Amino acid sequence: MRRKSVSKAVLLLEDGTYFEGVSCGVNGEVTGEIVFNTSMTGYQEILTDPSYKGQIVTMTYSEIGNYGVNLDDFESQKPQVEGFVVKEMSKIKSNWRGTKTLKEYFEEYKIVAMEGVDTRKLTRHIRKAGAMRAILSTRDFSKGSLLKKVKNSPPIIGRDLVK
Repeated sequence: MRRKSVSKAVLLLEDGTYFEGVSCGVNGEVTGEIVFNTSMTGYQEILTDPSYKGQIVTMTYSEIGNYGVNLDDFESQKPQVEGFVVKEMSKIKSNWRGTKTLKEYFEEYKIVAMEGVDTRKLTRHIRKAGAMRAILSTRDFSKGSLLKKVKNSPPIIGRDLVK
């Protein structure tokens, strides 16, 4: 059996704080406001909640994705998050209602996501430093380049995210 190669992923916050991990979604690069959610369950609802439009969501609970994804628990017809950050993503779905794994869901909807991050440390930093923009990338790992991109990204305030 052949092992899939692991793609590096990085998260850079507007204040220069840098986190490394591995991709658990599609390869790409996204910007948005970095936020966190402390729920132990409900990641599918969080991914599809329109209030997370324009945001990169960090889940503080240690393992996300263990019950998979099903068609009944969406808050909207498609994902709304710009990106997703977890400590560890389950590679399997273990609930009888699950129709696909979280990885398959990310691939279907082209969501850039990363795992291997100390999400509690990231959350403490966000709580202390306040709201800020961030960039999540599996393509560019240069702090200087990423910082320019995140500083040039549109702030969430004043954007019409309803449309």
